[in-house]
Amino acid sequence: MKKDWYITSSVKLKNHQIFKNDALIFKTEPHISTQDFLKEAYRFLEINYPKFHKMDVLCKLGMIASCVLKEEYPNDTALVFQNASSSEVSDAQHQESIHNFPSPATFVYTLPNIVMGEISIKHEFQSENAFFVAEEFQAQFVHNYTQSLLDHKKASAAICGWLEANLDDYYLFLNYIEPHGEQIFSAATLSEKYTQ
Repeated sequence: MKKDWYITSSVKLKNHQIFKNDALIFKTEPHISTQDFLKEAYRFLEINYPKFHKMDVLCKLGMIASCVLKEEYPNDTALVFQNASSSEVSDAQHQESIHNFPSPATFVYTLPNIVMGEISIKHEFQSENAFFVAEEFQAQFVHNYTQSLLDHKKASAAICGWLEANLDDYYLFLNYIEPHGEQIFSAATLSEKYTQ
């Protein structure tokens, strides 16, 4: 039976800024590199995950967002992510390394779903997850897939949204979905929040 689910927390990372529930909680100077922004955010948020410094940009974005979104999660929290460029940044770095000596440390990040593994390790998730690649954010698809997991009791909560990092820029938009709250989880709400 279909029931209502609720968005109880949202996070955005863009333009070297972090927003939680539309409130700016952290920013750096716009001229610094993305890597420096991520390092400063990691320190500011006091995240304890030593492997962070070895991760690719996509994983760092996801890790920071998951720590901002909520402090503690049920271990069956599902992950449903989407982006347009898959693992483009790591693909380019790995391609470059092939000319010298291929790096296993880079190769491991040439799959976009590795970010889900890192988030799952950090938060001790044992859950359903799926990473989809599409030209643009498909709010209806992400909503339907997430809703189905929740309605069929494959998870008691979920994190879903858009997690994009390409060679030029990044944009992350994630939402925490659970059974109780005020803002109904719907494709229309996802789409509206994504474009705000």
